[in-house]
Amino acid sequence: MTDVTTAMDDAYEAQFGDYFALLKPRVMTLVVFTALVGMLVAPVLPHPFVTLSAILFIAVGGGASGALNMWWDADIDAVMKRTRKRPIPSGRVTGQEALAIGLALSGFSVAMLGLATNWAAAALLAFTIFFYVVVYSMWLKRSTPQNIVIGGAAGAFPPMIGWVAATGSVSLESVLMFSLIFLWTPPHFWALALFMRSDYDDAGVPMLTVTHGRPATRRHIFAYTAVLAAFAVWLGFTAAGGPVYLVTAVALNAWFLKGAWEILRRDEGMAEADNYRAEKAFFRFSLLYLFVHFGALLADAVLRTYGVFA
Repeated sequence: MTDVTTAMDDAYEAQFGDYFALLKPRVMTLVVFTALVGMLVAPVLPHPFVTLSAILFIAVGGGASGALNMWWDADIDAVMKRTRKRPIPSGRVTGQEALAIGLALSGFSVAMLGLATNWAAAALLAFTIFFYVVVYSMWLKRSTPQNIVIGGAAGAFPPMIGWVAATGSVSLESVLMFSLIFLWTPPHFWALALFMRSDYDDAGVPMLTVTHGRPATRRHIFAYTAVLAAFAVWLGFTAAGGPVYLVTAVALNAWFLKGAWEILRRDEGMAEADNYRAEKAFFRFSLLYLFVHFGALLADAVLRTYGVFA
């Protein structure tokens, strides 16, 4: 890495918001929500205090991963337009501070989750942090176009951690919730890469659009979206699903498949002519995709709790 990880304007004193930004709060929102749903749809509902404590520590663990990722990726963050204003490349926080915060929060979150729930959930949280920082950030991201495919597992673990925190074990339902996020990640990021390719070119990140080109990326988006749709609907037929989720999943994935098909049929001339309209629309919808799916799971869980469904 370059000296950008330690560069900082001596005249600037870091504020609380700068340190909080290290935790990637937008990503943390999804981590918290999916982990909470994973706990609430489980057959065993912990005490509310245990649930809130678990979600807090999972969120802290997710934030720790974000801080460590920013520490390691500060050099490429400084090159890419969408990341150059992050705390380290902008000089608001030093790389050493980010590393210290990430390591401290990692240890704290894992230990506290184990004490609050069970050590199986804590071990899974520890593995998630390790996977995101070491396997994805340090290894895959800069070495293979499959970076976002394999690395996407890190973001898919929170609902499984929530389920394990509630039950102490892994089940089909938790695996399918994991699969929902895991299979969503590649088309979500590849759609972004289609109209942000220059960023990855400049940073030397081997995203699929860089190594295989946009036509191959379009084919991959459609293939992953088709598999994603099957797994999303499958979840609706398990104990975690229900009628609200099933109807939601069918409707959302029909739209998502339609968007992927439109992307597949386009060439660069068509995309450039309308400034990547279809790709941007697909990406914007993908931002809502997981929240709506997990919101539907939560709705079914609430309805079951009040006896609406058997």
